[in-house]
Amino acid sequence: MPRASIDIGSNSILLLVLDDKGQRLHDEARVVGLGRGLAARGMFQPDRMDAAAEILRDYARTASSLGVPPYEVRAVATSASRRALNARSFYERVRAESGLQVEIISGVQEALYTWLGARHELRLPDGPIAVVDLGGGSTEVVLGEGPEPGPRCSLEIGTVRLTEEHLGLEADRYRPADLARLRAAVQEALQAGLSWPALPRALVAVAGTATTLAAMDAGLVSWDRSRVHGRRLTRNALLGQIDLLLHADRAERRRLAAVSPERADTLLAGAVVLEAVLGHARRDSLIASDGGVRRGVLAG
Repeated sequence: MPRASIDIGSNSILLLVLDDKGQRLHDEARVVGLGRGLAARGMFQPDRMDAAAEILRDYARTASSLGVPPYEVRAVATSASRRALNARSFYERVRAESGLQVEIISGVQEALYTWLGARHELRLPDGPIAVVDLGGGSTEVVLGEGPEPGPRCSLEIGTVRLTEEHLGLEADRYRPADLARLRAAVQEALQAGLSWPALPRALVAVAGTATTLAAMDAGLVSWDRSRVHGRRLTRNALLGQIDLLLHADRAERRRLAAVSPERADTLLAGAVVLEAVLGHARRDSLIASDGGVRRGVLAG
């Protein structure tokens, strides 16, 4: 029987449908920015809820057409939904409109699903591996070895959240002083919340920001999973992207992020987080993965 999962994040909503052999029947991501405006008001905004509800209705229809009725879809919501005061009432509306039953998962659960999904189809060295799921509202980090996850944590730093607080989601250009404050906030969060029982031998980064940065590094103007999944992105390359994005205006950022222009305004924050995590882990590169929560939900 086919299986389906939906990952409702702070910035994007993803649908994955697998056949009975675990092969992809459908894999889709749409950027909706459900968490935008949340930091200022503590509530999902009406226009973002309407947009998200429409996508979820569409996803329910797609899954149903592939043999997975809405009530069998594993739909999970992450950081923004943990913080939004109106999240539960919103998901009651979603269930009434689409038949989807959405579960708001904890940061620890999110980290576990990330671990289970991120390593799929990757060749990784023996020894400790760190998986980093950089989302819109939070960043999950899992350290483990072999098939088993180990210590995991959820850091309240995400691309949308950091951009709102330090750069401005509607900013045409960024100021170096804003970048300095963003970097300081990221370093403070890492120092307070992330420790390594053993330094990882490799670092795997999942979610749309990481894969978009990897696609930019590869010079892609359209999505090609074969050139992104498993691509190595160096710390020096991230530093170069930070400099490029800092000095680009909004239109230029969208051209740079050709494979996912909807993410353009939050990529600088994402590159800063990934570069900082690499420094914290004493690694000089990461491996991009298009796995993550949506696949881990179906593996767990």
